[in-house]
Amino acid sequence: MDLDTVRQELEEFIPHVKNISDSSIKKMAGRDLTRFKEFKKQGIAVKFGRFTQKENKQIQKNVEEFLSLTGIDSAEKLLFTSRYPEDKDTIHRLKIEHHFCEKISEGIPRPWRLIYYRARKMFDPNNYKGRYTKEEKEKLKKYQALHGNDWKKISELMSRSNLSVAMKFSEIKSAINYGPWTKEETQKLMNAVKEVMRRKLKAENPSSLSSLEQSNTDPWIDREKLYQQLPWTEIETKVGSRYWRQCKQKWNSILTSKLTKGQQLYRGTNGLQAKINLIKRLYESKAEDASEVNWDELSNAIG
Repeated sequence: MDLDTVRQELEEFIPHVKNISDSSIKKMAGRDLTRFKEFKKQGIAVKFGRFTQKENKQIQKNVEEFLSLTGIDSAEKLLFTSRYPEDKDTIHRLKIEHHFCEKISEGIPRPWRLIYYRARKMFDPNNYKGRYTKEEKEKLKKYQALHGNDWKKISELMSRSNLSVAMKFSEIKSAINYGPWTKEETQKLMNAVKEVMRRKLKAENPSSLSSLEQSNTDPWIDREKLYQQLPWTEIETKVGSRYWRQCKQKWNSILTSKLTKGQQLYRGTNGLQAKINLIKRLYESKAEDASEVNWDELSNAIG
């Protein structure tokens, strides 16, 4: 099928497909489209967001079965093949012969790319090494001075994951304020988020570019987009005095206040009844994991 046709078919399952690159669409045509159609026949919707415990167990099962099938002796070799240059060619051949993409995503109604990234996170032994020592922090600063933001290179030298070294460097690269947020800091954060949101809106809808540039008014943003993933290291740089995790936490607290219009939470007897209503609604939803709950619907239901 041509790219336009594939996009149209994928749009039924992935609403934001128009923002996906042509090269990614080509890959999804081979890896995902047939799977999505099969899930649709079974009445199962394609999912995004946080993985459930059930999905994590399915990924673990898929990986273990693939290892058993191929004789590859570890999940690290399977998912981080570049770390084992002497086995690289053999592992790639086994992946092709035994349909790695199909096997690893079996039973999970998500895009293959997300499943693959989740598997890498689950099975990377460098992901769970605890707190950084003083020596490691000094090494990280030295490696960053030598290699810049080549986090892949630095992660190999540190035996930590790419994300771990990037986020840790973000935390230690400058003096950080741990006290209460000032009005100036909060305004910098709001301006930084607004700038990012405007850029995303322009990318998604180029026709809005001129009207946004000519206007100083805030663009209208769908509520769902406000708590999607944002480039926190970029926002951190714009704020200047806080590291990315603090910025994210502060933004979430601002967002919560704005979305509830500053209403006070239930207290006393009313608070207890609200908790009872919440438990009943959660039980009735039959959700097996927090990511399966429709929180907007639930908040509307219990007030």
